[in-house]
Amino acid sequence: MSPTVDVNGTARHHESNATIFEIGDSDLSRLLERPRPVNIERKRSFDERSFSELSISSPPRQFYRNSENSSRVFDSILSPARSGISTPRSFTCVETHPIVAEAWVALQRSIVHFRGQPVGTIAALDHSTEELNYDQVFVRDFVPSALAFLMNGEPEIVKNFLLKTLRLQSWEKKVDNFTLGAGVMPASFKVLHDPVRNFETIIADFGECAIGRVAPVDSGFWWIILLRAYTKSTGDTSLAEMPECQRGIRLILTLCLSEGFDTFPTLLCADGCSMIDRRMGVYGYPIEIQALFFMALRCALLLLKQDEEGKDCADRIVKRLHALSFHMRSYFWLDIKQLNDIYRYKTEEYSHTAVNKFNVMPDSLPDWVFDFMPTRGGYFIGNVSPARMDFRWFCLGNCVAILSSLATPEQASAIMDLIESRWAELVGEMPLKICYPAMESHEWRIVTGCDPKNTSWSYHNGGSWPVLIWLLTAACIKSGRPQLARRAIELAETRLLKDHWAEYYDGKLGRYVGKQSRKNQTWSIAGYLVAKMMLEDPSHLGMISLEEDKQMKPHMKRSASWMC
Repeated sequence: MSPTVDVNGTARHHESNATIFEIGDSDLSRLLERPRPVNIERKRSFDERSFSELSISSPPRQFYRNSENSSRVFDSILSPARSGISTPRSFTCVETHPIVAEAWVALQRSIVHFRGQPVGTIAALDHSTEELNYDQVFVRDFVPSALAFLMNGEPEIVKNFLLKTLRLQSWEKKVDNFTLGAGVMPASFKVLHDPVRNFETIIADFGECAIGRVAPVDSGFWWIILLRAYTKSTGDTSLAEMPECQRGIRLILTLCLSEGFDTFPTLLCADGCSMIDRRMGVYGYPIEIQALFFMALRCALLLLKQDEEGKDCADRIVKRLHALSFHMRSYFWLDIKQLNDIYRYKTEEYSHTAVNKFNVMPDSLPDWVFDFMPTRGGYFIGNVSPARMDFRWFCLGNCVAILSSLATPEQASAIMDLIESRWAELVGEMPLKICYPAMESHEWRIVTGCDPKNTSWSYHNGGSWPVLIWLLTAACIKSGRPQLARRAIELAETRLLKDHWAEYYDGKLGRYVGKQSRKNQTWSIAGYLVAKMMLEDPSHLGMISLEEDKQMKPHMKRSASWMC
């Protein structure tokens, strides 16, 4: 065993065996070369044109240095020794809030390098507490950072990240004596430096070190979504067309599209397989995974080459998309009419003409949902499975449903109506509730196993997460409600810098910094920057939003026969 030092200077030991991922210099230089020049004419889609027209910001003006400190911040970013990444253009081309300068500095400090190349951003730079796994580059955490860099015209770090995680996918992945599927993407990775050999290696976590030992189902979906965002932003299709990337996409989809005993087109998942990575009662068919699955399928359809393997995969994707969109729009959607229908459900129905197809017991309806549901509005509920409906609101799943066009235009508008009418509950004093409402007392003890981190109105159990503001902003712009996004951003700006970019907030209104919240949480920083840049230039939304598929089968009535 040889001593190693990670990127933050922590001494560690590891064995030089299969758990260490190393890349040859020739492979690295080939894969990380800059994109080939692409001679294309950028044409905005109908959606992108409408996004530009939605901008409600004032005309762009020069970056305002409101103090001597801001001047020093600006100068520090200009310094080439800071990160190797070019100066954020945001400072000179858009209207900025005074904390934007501080946000860019913090984001630059979070950059992780591997053999001289920027490959991601660390989860948090909080030296006041134990690092645990916050000193790693997480796939899901890097997404808002990647979008910030892309929007700022800095695609190199995003390309490097995509290639690095793609190579990690090729590892043999084992938990104890069980081998995971070839398509599983890592939850995170970490750069280790050997001071003796002056050599860097990477270690990755595919779930074997995670809480509960659960593989990250969302990582592969975020990777595909980010690859499409990179392609859309840069106009460079050469990365996605690489045989390695095409194979990576197919391997991820093979895990999801394989045949089995499923009777539903949704993905069956364990607790803790996504952003909510602890026991929170989201096992089954959680909305977050289904919405990301839908979006990843649509992105893959745009990225796959039309060769024999690509066409075969595309055919399977199209069939799944039709089934998945019908299922989600029909059975996961809840508005006041559907709530009343469930309240009046009959049970023990048999045959394909049954209305209560999942045999949900009306007495299982929670009391809070009747008061929470406005007359105008609706949302995709948290989970639907046999005899079980989770009526909790989950922010990420509903926002991604809008961005991917899983939600119809009418449903997207209804989700925005719900957020606006339930602003105090879902936004409060700090955007944005990860889920609502929180589980309390007996329910908390049974469902979470008395998890001390997920107590009521804290962390995943009704906590408020600033990172979600970028998803809210994107969904608001796409739905024609940019004023809601501006309201949320202005609210966040009163606290973020003062609270040192906290990871999450506690309390029904999100008034208090979370009891175990990390400071300088990178995705809180990046989420704010992405939201700010999208609001200033709504055309950025094109890289993370998909237009409605006009060829998608029309929405069918919930009472239609299962055999239709």
